[in-house]
Amino acid sequence: MNQIIIHVDMDAFYASVEIRDNPDLAGKPLIIGSLPSERGVVATCSYEARKYGVHSAMNIKEAYRLCPNGIYMHPNFDKYRVESAKLHQIWNDYASASEYIALDEAYLDVTETAGDIETAREYAREIRRRSREELGLSCSVGLAYSKTAAKTASEEKKPDGYFEILFAEDFVALMADRDVRALYTVGAKTAEKLNQIGVFRVKDIRARTEDIIQLLGQQGKLISELAAGVDDRKVMPYRPEDAKSISRELTFQEDVTDYDFLKHTLLLLAISVERRARRIGLRGKGVTLKLTFSNMKSITRSKPVPLTDHALIIYREAGSMLDQVPRQAIRLIGVGIHNLTSEESGQLVFDEFREESSAVQEEQLMAELEELRKIYGLDFSGNLDKIFHGETLYRTVEYMRKRFRRQK
Repeated sequence: MNQIIIHVDMDAFYASVEIRDNPDLAGKPLIIGSLPSERGVVATCSYEARKYGVHSAMNIKEAYRLCPNGIYMHPNFDKYRVESAKLHQIWNDYASASEYIALDEAYLDVTETAGDIETAREYAREIRRRSREELGLSCSVGLAYSKTAAKTASEEKKPDGYFEILFAEDFVALMADRDVRALYTVGAKTAEKLNQIGVFRVKDIRARTEDIIQLLGQQGKLISELAAGVDDRKVMPYRPEDAKSISRELTFQEDVTDYDFLKHTLLLLAISVERRARRIGLRGKGVTLKLTFSNMKSITRSKPVPLTDHALIIYREAGSMLDQVPRQAIRLIGVGIHNLTSEESGQLVFDEFREESSAVQEEQLMAELEELRKIYGLDFSGNLDKIFHGETLYRTVEYMRKRFRRQK
C-alpha cells in the first residue's frame, strides 16, 4: 500500500456532547439546530431522532412534523469547538498529517507513523478507545488505502464502528451495486445527468467511462477513476491562510424590510469578520455582500477595496452595496472579505501613517457602536468578545430586531 489513511467521524457529534453532559437526554430523540418555532435547519440529531426520518440539513418545520415529541435545542458551538480541539489532540498523536473536514471529522495519514497495517489497526482501536474513555464520545473509524475508501469505510458500521478497505479491488466490489450518489463528488445534479444516460450504479460508471468523460469532462474523469478504486489524493493539513474568503451571515426569524436595521446588522457582522481575519492574520482585497430575499432568491455583490481587515471599511463598503439593491424583504444577510493575503499593503509600510489611520478608523467604529447603544440599550463596547461568538450574535441581533420593530 502506498498510503495508509484513517478517516474518523464522530457519531452525531453535537447531540452526543449534549447527551454526555446531560444524561437525562440519553435514549431520547434530540434535535440540534433551530427550534420548531424558528426558521432554520437541523444541524445534527441523535440516532433516536433519525429513526423518525430526521436528518442533518432538514428544514426544522419538516423535522417537527416527523418528530413532534423530540427535544429541540440550539447548538452550543463554543462548547463543541472545545471538544473538537481535544479530539484533534488525540488524532494528532497518531498521524503525520491531519486534514480536518469539520469539527468532528478528519483524514489522518498514518503511512509513516504506523508503518504497517497491523499498527494502523492498533491506532484505529486506540482512537476509538480514547475518544470514549477520555471524552465520553463515540466515533466511527475507517482504515483504507485512499481517502475515498477510508471515508466509505467509516460509514459502513456507524455508529461506533470500525471497517477497513485495504485494496482497490475491495472498494470496487463493495461499491459496484450502490447508487452513483454513494461515490465521492457525485451530488444530486451530477447523479441526474448520469441517470439521463442510463448510469445508475457505480458499476455502470466503469462500463461507460468514455461516455461519462465526454459528458462531464474533468469531473467525469475523476468519477471514473474513483469508481475504479483509483484515488491518489494526499491528506492535506488545513491552514487558515489557505482560506479563500472569510464571511459571516445570519438568517432573521422574520423578514426585514427596514434597511437601517440591516445596516446595524451589517456592522456587527463586519466586526465578527474582522475578528476572524485578525485571528488568522489575513486581509482581503474585496468585500462581499450576500442577501437572500423572502422569495428565497439570493444575490451576491462584491467590490474591490484596498487591502483591509478593518470592520469599519468592511461595513461601509457592504452598506454602500446594500444601498444599490432594490428594496425588498430580506431573509438573510451576510458580509465577508475575499482575495485574501497575509502580506502587508505597500501603502502601509509607514508605521506612523498606519497607526494614525488605524486610530481614526477605530474611533469611528466606536462612534458607530455608540449609536447602536443609544438605539438598543446594549453595551457593545464592553461585551464584544461575548457578542461575536456564534449563538450569542444571533440572539443579540434577534433582540435588536424585535426592539427596532417596536420603536417604529
